[in-house]
Amino acid sequence: MKKLIISFILIIAFYMMIGHVSSLAIPDDALRIRVIANSNSAYDQEIKSIVKEATQKRLYELLKNTKGVDKARNIINNNILSLDTDINKILKDLDYNLGYDINFGMNYFPEKEYKGTIYNEGYYESLVITLGSGGGDNWWCVLFPPLCLIEAEESSEVEYTSYVKELIEKYI
Repeated sequence: MKKLIISFILIIAFYMMIGHVSSLAIPDDALRIRVIANSNSAYDQEIKSIVKEATQKRLYELLKNTKGVDKARNIINNNILSLDTDINKILKDLDYNLGYDINFGMNYFPEKEYKGTIYNEGYYESLVITLGSGGGDNWWCVLFPPLCLIEAEESSEVEYTSYVKELIEKYI
């Protein structure tokens, strides 16, 4: 009977730890990035992908040695005009004439499920790039701590939960 009770307590503790880890996957003070396509047409989704990849690479260069969210925020604010110029050049080279908007502040994010983890909808401090009317599917990721910037550097799919321990030790 004691073994059963101890096993039951261990199972409950394990599930509580899993829930705690998934809630730490994105810290409350994280900065996010979101790129919203004009529509779901193949063309607009391709434009979104091109803008996303170029922006990720540029932000990786800017933030790769940054140690705190306040410094990351200042770097983004100080470079918003150059990011805007970069995006403008990319879209001009692609003959994309629908316009775009770039905003760094509190922006709405819809709920997202990624690899079994649900990320809640809400308003989050973020860099949002809206292409055209913004009526298409979007891509978003955590900008700082640099989960999607790690992806830009390594060119592989990010698995949020694999970085949790490293991020906690490095940034919290």
